[in-house]
Amino acid sequence: MTIDFMGKRHLAWIFSGVVLLGSVFALVVQGVNRGLDFTGGALIEVGFEEAVEPTAVRDVLNEAGYSNAVVQNYGSETDILIRVPPNNVAVGAGNQSTLGDQIRAALETGIGTAEIRRSEFVGPAVGEELTEDGGLALLAALGMIMVYIMIRFTGKFALGAVAALVHDVIITIGAFAVFQWTFNLPELAALLAVIGYSLNDTIVVSDRIRENFRSTRRGTPLEIINYSLNQTLGRTLVTSLTTLLVLTALLLAGGEQIAGFARALTIGVVIGTYSSIYVAATMLLMLQLSRQDLAVPEKETADDVP
Repeated sequence: MTIDFMGKRHLAWIFSGVVLLGSVFALVVQGVNRGLDFTGGALIEVGFEEAVEPTAVRDVLNEAGYSNAVVQNYGSETDILIRVPPNNVAVGAGNQSTLGDQIRAALETGIGTAEIRRSEFVGPAVGEELTEDGGLALLAALGMIMVYIMIRFTGKFALGAVAALVHDVIITIGAFAVFQWTFNLPELAALLAVIGYSLNDTIVVSDRIRENFRSTRRGTPLEIINYSLNQTLGRTLVTSLTTLLVLTALLLAGGEQIAGFARALTIGVVIGTYSSIYVAATMLLMLQLSRQDLAVPEKETADDVP
């Protein structure tokens, strides 16, 4: 195949710039909708015998003193998921071990027979610690990746790889901020998986570019990079499509608990495949990668030894 990837790099950078700015704007203005794993609070899953509207459940909880609770359907119209923040007056005054029973009693009085299927509580101190540790984990992963690429290739490849990874992480988190999807520990794990997936794709592309720079005597850097991208395109598409098939199955049949994880990975796989071509490779052109940067050091011979 002879697709002119680098000929469209300017349009790709405009697209990336717009999406990145939109993601940063959403993160600053709206912020990430952090779940109970990070904010603390109570999570209660309630099952009813008949379909129930979340608004009806919310009205009952407001009357019972849980005015800040978040209510939504969970899997079916008879299952309701209730999130009670830690600063709720009723939660602070009550016993956390009996919170589920208190809510069930209020719902049975206002709506009908209800069954508590899950009741969890995360303290705010634990939530703050998870937030800090999660951010440090992402920074540590990016730092170690940059060191690895510098050892494996050169500094220019390292800058391109890290730029692509930062690009992928910001856009993935930005999507959660734009659509206000709940962000919990599984979604953080998905971000780390996105870093690993994108890095693997970038290394494959970088390795082919390095080999072609060393073996090809003719052609400009732009032509060699284009040629390398076309060589790895088949492998990239097969890997990405098979991964997306699995993630689609998780989104459709995995249930609500795994939906956020699958959603984050799906966005990350698509953006990671794109960034391996139009961020990491384009950065090499911007940094003016040359054959001298990738030249194999000559081994000393016996005549060179004094």
